[in-house]
Amino acid sequence: MNVRMHADKDIEVIRKLIRDVPDFPKKGIIFKDITPVLQNPEALSMTSRLLLSPFADQDVDLIAGIESRGFIFGTRMATDMNAGFVPVRKPNKLPAEKISVEYELEYGIDRLEMHSDAIRKGDRVIIHDDLMATGGSARAASELIRSLGGVVVGYSFVLELTFLNGKDKLASGVPVHSLLRI
Repeated sequence: MNVRMHADKDIEVIRKLIRDVPDFPKKGIIFKDITPVLQNPEALSMTSRLLLSPFADQDVDLIAGIESRGFIFGTRMATDMNAGFVPVRKPNKLPAEKISVEYELEYGIDRLEMHSDAIRKGDRVIIHDDLMATGGSARAASELIRSLGGVVVGYSFVLELTFLNGKDKLASGVPVHSLLRI
């Protein structure tokens, strides 16, 4: 079996484990729940390996994981790439001096924060989250990273909701890797 066929088979295993939760976090939203993937050791390992593969040969200094599910695979990616990890958090969760940016969700407005010393000028950063919907949180993370002088070299997602066109909000020319696209 060639590598691509093996990856496709693994992605299908992951796809089947993701469940729909209607009306969460608010009525009319169908939440894509990855916790069954996290509970399955084989799927957890496959997901980590597949998320890392498109970036394995890149020179990366940091993985920026978006709260909270972006921490799960983001820290594993950082460890496997011998890179650091930067948490991108919701308001009032970080203890030291921070910067923040407001962004739109598919169901409202929110804010993300990062420590003001998390990125050094020229740091090469991959932004990771479990899901890309409208692209608002990934775009906000990009703004934070760039405002500190970092360079976004890629975006990584377990799942992309293509019908919401989130990719259109992200920096052009920066690779976007999504394991699953719905």
